[in-house]
Amino acid sequence: MKKDSKRKVSYTGKIAFTGLELSESVTHAAGLLGVKEALRHGFKEMGIVRSMRGLLEMNQKDGFDCPSCAWPDPEKPSKIAEYCENGAKALADEATTSKADIDFFKKHSVEELSQLTDYELNKVGRLVEPLVLKPESSHYEPITWQNAFDLIAQQLKKLDSPDEAIFYTSGRSSNEAAFLYGMFARALGTNNMPDCSNMCHESSGVALGETLGIGKGSIKLEDLYGAEVVIVAGQNPGTNHPRMLTALEKCKKNGGTVISINPLEETGLINFRNPQNLKGLVGNGTDLADIHLQVKINQDIALVKLILKRLAKLDAIDKSVFDHDFIKTYVQGYNELLENINSYDEKDLLEKCGVLEEKINQTVALLAKKSKIVVCWAMGLTQHKNGVENIREYVNLLLLKGAIGKPFAGTCPVRGHSNVQGDRSVGIQHFVNTELNATIEKHLGFIPPTKEGVDTVGAMKAMHEGKAKVFMCLGGNFLMAASDTKYTAEALQQCELTLQVSTKLNRTHLVTGKTALILPTLGRSEKDLKNGKQRNFTVENSMGRVTQSKGILKPASENLMSEPEIIANLAHTFFEGKHAMDWKTLGQDYGLVRQLIDKVIKGFEKTDERSKGVGYYLPNNVRELDFSKLPNGKAQLTINRLPKHDLKTNEFMLMTIRSHDQFNTTIYGLDDRYRGVYNERRVLFMNEKDMERLQLQKQDIVNIASNYNDTKRVAHNFIIVPYKIPKGNLAAYFPETNVLVPHNHFADRSKTPISKSIKVQIQKKDS
Repeated sequence: MKKDSKRKVSYTGKIAFTGLELSESVTHAAGLLGVKEALRHGFKEMGIVRSMRGLLEMNQKDGFDCPSCAWPDPEKPSKIAEYCENGAKALADEATTSKADIDFFKKHSVEELSQLTDYELNKVGRLVEPLVLKPESSHYEPITWQNAFDLIAQQLKKLDSPDEAIFYTSGRSSNEAAFLYGMFARALGTNNMPDCSNMCHESSGVALGETLGIGKGSIKLEDLYGAEVVIVAGQNPGTNHPRMLTALEKCKKNGGTVISINPLEETGLINFRNPQNLKGLVGNGTDLADIHLQVKINQDIALVKLILKRLAKLDAIDKSVFDHDFIKTYVQGYNELLENINSYDEKDLLEKCGVLEEKINQTVALLAKKSKIVVCWAMGLTQHKNGVENIREYVNLLLLKGAIGKPFAGTCPVRGHSNVQGDRSVGIQHFVNTELNATIEKHLGFIPPTKEGVDTVGAMKAMHEGKAKVFMCLGGNFLMAASDTKYTAEALQQCELTLQVSTKLNRTHLVTGKTALILPTLGRSEKDLKNGKQRNFTVENSMGRVTQSKGILKPASENLMSEPEIIANLAHTFFEGKHAMDWKTLGQDYGLVRQLIDKVIKGFEKTDERSKGVGYYLPNNVRELDFSKLPNGKAQLTINRLPKHDLKTNEFMLMTIRSHDQFNTTIYGLDDRYRGVYNERRVLFMNEKDMERLQLQKQDIVNIASNYNDTKRVAHNFIIVPYKIPKGNLAAYFPETNVLVPHNHFADRSKTPISKSIKVQIQKKDS
């Protein structure tokens, strides 16, 4: 808990149980129950008419892009329902008719609101007018838009250096908003642009850049349909990216095989009942994962090395297992990798990964005969100290099999938020790109800074040490998304000004700097009108396709402003209309913004026209088998060491996970029906043999503690739930367990937090 002279706020909300109910896990994903849940959420939040109108236009060519995950739309979307249960929940959450107006904030102090849980905060409703929290005040008060811009501009002008300002970006933002936001930060004079990628797929970007020359995946959606093998590693698509299940179903129907690699066997990969066809609604659905490799937490490298070692043995017999022509032409490091693989003991690798040997043999026999292989992954690979190496090891497998740069094969990092990849593409980055700087100077008329800025880890540290005084969030819930919740809360409270561009209330609005602003913005689904004309924006999906998005619902308030217009008005106010960029006009006309994106950002071309309909793909060197920017012009095989956890006898490895009723830090409900958990989030999934060893019973209450660098962190009050998870491994929901993740322990080179491999101890509480 952190105090200032007036406000005493909680950075966790009240810690109380809500009434745990346990049942058997649901045996299939989606189906009639998924449809029922999607409609229930929509009708409750939006009403029947608004729900159906929004759902019928979401992910359609002339509609709006889903505000949830970044999974791509098919080129010919279903006219009935091109969305999943969680997409429907995201729409209901954004387009709710509940409102948090000025009367609400008059009634409830910041301290009082901070005692609510994250679920309760999200249910408050839409933010509908600009608000300010003054240094000596306990309540948010209304403020005009122009006064808000003046306040921000004044605070920015007081800074001793532009690097005392930090501009954080959430993945929800459009390309146009992110472009303007990044250019404003640079025009101000800083590269302090952390974004949500730093906390999730930064490891993917680094690993893919090092090995293949681009920090994005190489496949298109249609490649999944014809793949011979799809490996889903460290990912739970049934909850986090449900529309992916449709692609896997098509793969299976075309004769493909699906391999799941994860410490938990997730319902979505066991059986999928596609609600878009009769078999999915009333039949038995489709069994998806043919093989489940239940790897121990963060032992993917040991697993993949074992598979490669056995494939290498088979290849030594007839040279047909690895694609030697491909390796000779396009790949560097073969002999070194083979030597490294041969140095490992198979029994040791088998013990470390924890997978049954018969499953390993089954996988090796399959991969030996196949070459059209796709590897998909998410946070289960990235959020470890060796997150970059995890991904590089899977890339080794693809390169040895020649499964890169050809149809139905390649890499597929499955991005979380809907435009997180687009944000990075249009210039949200803390590092310096000299080529980008040159085009900015040429086409925008100002000289961008050449000093590297801070990422998320650096931003937390800078604020905590008092070296950053203004913190702006373009969407997101920074406090609950970042690691080490207490440390992050203290960091935010060191700022002179914190400001959030948001649609809904969250905890970062309550744990603030001395002065705080809330700038309410339009949601993805809402009409964006200017002078009677509707505007549209663009987004990039997780496979690199840029498309238009156009809201169709009535906005929650007439006093909302779009993200591009908020940024443009702020820049216009700060520069007093005297800058090389005509900010005011750009905020009004997104077409002009797209013209600048085309000039400044490599790969964007004629976006205003080409983004219509199915949109267009940005260039991808891997698809062209062009590795000219890498050493010797070749893709790189890499040597990756096994992780060292050094667990003590009383320590466990904990991974944070989502429930089925949440997306990122947004909590839609308190159920996780795929795992048989209802009306509770403070649960700890544990192997029954570990429970016996510690003499713990089902539904015992425990605290979870981590200790890094002699700093003890505790997550209080969790209920033990026996579950099929490897011995020595635990799982619990975030953001409740983010308090355990140390801010100064993260992935090498990418600085992604170690949220999926936290060393913890369990402390039983007296009943």
